[in-house]
Amino acid sequence: MTHVEDELNSQPECWTRAAAEAAGLGGVLPEPGERIAVVGCGTSYFMAQAYAALREGSGRGETDAFAASEFPHGRAYDRVLALSRSGTTTEVLDLLGKLKGRTPTTALTADPNTPVMTTADELVVLDYADERSVVQTRFATTALTLLRAHLGLHTDAVVADARTALADDLPEGLVECGQFTFLGRGWTVGLANEAGLKMREASLAWTEAYPAMEYRHGPISITTSGTATWMFGEAPEGLAEQVHSTGGLWIEGRLDPLAELVRAQRLAVAVAAARGLDPDRPRHLTRSVILTP
Repeated sequence: MTHVEDELNSQPECWTRAAAEAAGLGGVLPEPGERIAVVGCGTSYFMAQAYAALREGSGRGETDAFAASEFPHGRAYDRVLALSRSGTTTEVLDLLGKLKGRTPTTALTADPNTPVMTTADELVVLDYADERSVVQTRFATTALTLLRAHLGLHTDAVVADARTALADDLPEGLVECGQFTFLGRGWTVGLANEAGLKMREASLAWTEAYPAMEYRHGPISITTSGTATWMFGEAPEGLAEQVHSTGGLWIEGRLDPLAELVRAQRLAVAVAAARGLDPDRPRHLTRSVILTP
């Protein structure tokens, strides 16, 4: 078993632990009414997108998500929340350093023994969700579970769905597809983006991701026999039928969207295996991007 397989299989246990910890993080994680920005790079940026949509959509306050390198320094925020598995990502550390003494910051990380310990004002450590694999799975979803639980939006049903996602077979014919499109709405757009990234990282697959209502505005033109379109959450009316009419494979999101992401992680590993690739050794990637001056 690869590291990434072992780590993605441990997600239900990690989510249960994170959800239990969320209630004790008042004053460290964003409070209702605060205007906040959430930042990250790669997978962490997509988790930031999902959390931002969840938080603002649930009435907790204005919430923006940015790639750390694209943070708008001209805007005022009550707090900036940074997601960084390694605690060493250059863009995140640079941003936290610039915000020091000006804007309160909280970092959510897997390893406190890294520079993020001193660059962030507050630290939340999910060391039990740390990973050996370059390809992120459990840290990202555990961080989002913690944040989701802090908003009161996590239930035991989410963990049950994750166990189902790990146990059930993938849809027939899915691994053999040559192109994959992931769709989301609201907070699940970030999950769709992350599903596409997992496929590119682990299996070098041709993948795209869009807000579901944007799919008709051009991207559906690539859909045909041998392609797959996977919906995270409830699909717009009529979209499944349109995809079926192209000859493409439609995958309905029947589980909690975060559990659907676990299914997509499994797909990435399965496609990698079918192509003779090692998902623990993705091409051109390292566990953390550390830039030298």
